[in-house]
Amino acid sequence: MRRVLAGELGPGPQGLRVAVAFTTSQAVRHDGRRGGYRNEVLSLRLGRAVGSCAVEPGALPDDAVEDCAGADIARLLEHPLPSVRVAALDAYLMHVRPHAPEHGALPYPLPAGSSLEKSRARARAVAELLDVGPGQTVLVVGVVNSLLEALRSRGVSYIPCDLKGGTTEWGEPVATDLYAELGRCDAVLASGMTLGNGSFEPLRAHVLRSGQQLVMFAQTGSAVLPWFLGAGVSAVCAEPYPFFWLDGGPGVIHRYRGTEAAL
Repeated sequence: MRRVLAGELGPGPQGLRVAVAFTTSQAVRHDGRRGGYRNEVLSLRLGRAVGSCAVEPGALPDDAVEDCAGADIARLLEHPLPSVRVAALDAYLMHVRPHAPEHGALPYPLPAGSSLEKSRARARAVAELLDVGPGQTVLVVGVVNSLLEALRSRGVSYIPCDLKGGTTEWGEPVATDLYAELGRCDAVLASGMTLGNGSFEPLRAHVLRSGQQLVMFAQTGSAVLPWFLGAGVSAVCAEPYPFFWLDGGPGVIHRYRGTEAAL
C-alpha cells in the first residue's frame, strides 16, 4: 500500500477512481453435502479491473458501497475498513499488472458444470500447487470441503482451521486458532481472506522463519498475493471476479509459482 500510494508501482492512485462498487452475496448447499455456507464479497471496479475482498456476511456497513463509488484509489487505500483497503489495493494491482503469462500467471481452465463440479475442479488445481505427499500434514486456513476432499484423495493429512469453527463434511473438528496449529504441519494452504482479517502478515512472517511452504488460494486479493512470491508465499491460485460459483459455463483461474518476490 505504501508503494502504491507513493506511485512506485504504476500511475498515481490519486487520479484513479472507482467507477462501480458492489457486493456479491451467496448461500450454498450442494447436493450430496451435509452442510452449507454463506459468502459475501465487496468488489470495486477500476477500468477493466475488479478488486475484491470477502467479508463476514452482514459485517459490511450499509453505506460502504456508496462510499466507495466514485472515490479515488488513494483515499480508499486509507479507508477505515480493512475490506475496502484490500479491495482497493486488489483493484489497483489488477489494473497495473493483470493476470497474464508475461506476469508469471499460468491460466488453468475450469470446465462448465454445476457449482460442485466447478468447486472440485478448482480444488484439484489448488491442491496440485502443494509439494506434499502421504504422511505429511497441511494446515488448511479457511475451510473449503472440496479442498479437503482433494487432499484426502491424495492421502495427505490436514488440519482444518477457520474462525467460524464447527466441523468438516466428515465430522472433523475445525480449529479456530491457526497460530496454535502451525507447529503441527508441514505446509500451509490459506485463503486470501487472511488479507482481510489481518492474519496474513503474521502467517507470512512465521513461514519465513520456519521454512514451511505457504500456498494461497485467493478470490480476495488475487492480484495482491502474487507480489509476495518468494517472500513467504510459495504459490498462488488466483481467482479474480467473476468467481466460479457465479456461472455454470467454462472459466479460468491463474496459477503462480516462483521464488522471487515482486516487492
